Amino acid sequence: MLDNHVNQSILWTHALTKQVNTGDTQLTILQDIDLQVYAGEAVAIIGASGSGKSTLLGLLAGLDLPTAGKVHLDAVDIFTLDEDSRAALRGKILGFVFQSFQLLPALTAIENVMLPLELSQQNKNAEAIARKLLERVGLAKRLNHYPKQLSGGEQQRVAIARAFATDPKLLLADEPTGNLDSATGIQIIDLMFELNREHGTTLVLVTHDEALSRRCSRQIRLADGKLVQ
Repeated sequence: MLDNHVNQSILWTHALTKQVNTGDTQLTILQDIDLQVYAGEAVAIIGASGSGKSTLLGLLAGLDLPTAGKVHLDAVDIFTLDEDSRAALRGKILGFVFQSFQLLPALTAIENVMLPLELSQQNKNAEAIARKLLERVGLAKRLNHYPKQLSGGEQQRVAIARAFATDPKLLLADEPTGNLDSATGIQIIDLMFELNREHGTTLVLVTHDEALSRRCSRQIRLADGKLVQ
């Protein structure tokens, strides 16, 4: 039965649990998360601050290690891989958009977008792909600007272009509008959903914004580290 789940899903978890030691006590951040995401879906993970949303996203990407449980990404059991192999898998399959943009300050917009292509060595036309994506997100005149020369909305556009640079199967977004004003946030979300449709990417979006979550095809609610919906 589990093998069928893996074969049907781009992302699948079983009994995923994360605990941390705090002094003499053990804090359970996530407990027994069973989750299945199908190719082409847009899934929102919602819940109050501290409910475990960002921790779950980190585990789904293999950026953090679970206390127990499994994550299968594109039919690969990622925690049977070593750190380098997980990083290589992420480079091929995943794109990321973070609340804090996570752009490298010493690189220009186009260099930031080229970086995942160069690291993965997937494509020799990194500059052409990066230029096209930055034009697509409305930054044709900002290619050679550094992050500090860009507004928050512009930085997030660069981050979105970078996320789509390797044409990932799965995009993970962690509160992508959290540092933006509401009007800019709406523009960024419109853009992200447009690119998601154009590229046929599966989207898993962490948000506390109920209106944003309703734009996804499915909502998953976390409360006190457990799935409640």
